Amino acid sequence: MNLSHPMTKSAPPAAGQMVSYFDTLALVERLHRLLLDLVKDEFERLGVLEINPVQALLLFNMGEQELTAGELKTRGFYQGSNVSYNLKKLVDLGYLHHERSTADRRAVRIRLTEKGRRVRETLLRLFAGHADGMVARGVLPREGMDDLTLMLRRVERYWTEQIRYIY
Repeated sequence: MNLSHPMTKSAPPAAGQMVSYFDTLALVERLHRLLLDLVKDEFERLGVLEINPVQALLLFNMGEQELTAGELKTRGFYQGSNVSYNLKKLVDLGYLHHERSTADRRAVRIRLTEKGRRVRETLLRLFAGHADGMVARGVLPREGMDDLTLMLRRVERYWTEQIRYIY
């Protein structure tokens, strides 16, 4: 048993399952950091240095939708003040267009500008290359990607249910 885990040798019989779960948690964290590094490297390579990877992914995840900051938060992509800061910066830099809602003057609707769409297109190409590369190099078979996504959605659903149950 790996001693870097919170489990010890005196753990109950389900320890193998726990070690595997801890490995999964650590891997999810590392994969998120690696994704941010991949995005950062791509934008550095292209000379786009005014936005950070989190902001680039925010633009990517928005797509062609017109949203409010609250809608971005409720979709689970971003945390409270972090979203407000990043949205303001992206508006100031010309990646997002914003306007007050006619129905609710407190709400601000945001959508990508042409500059924001170019960032999204860059990430679409990057991610398409990654997907093709994983299949070509045998990292994941094409159907394996679907299976992986299904399993991760199940974990997401389970964790979401746990949050709702606790509160």
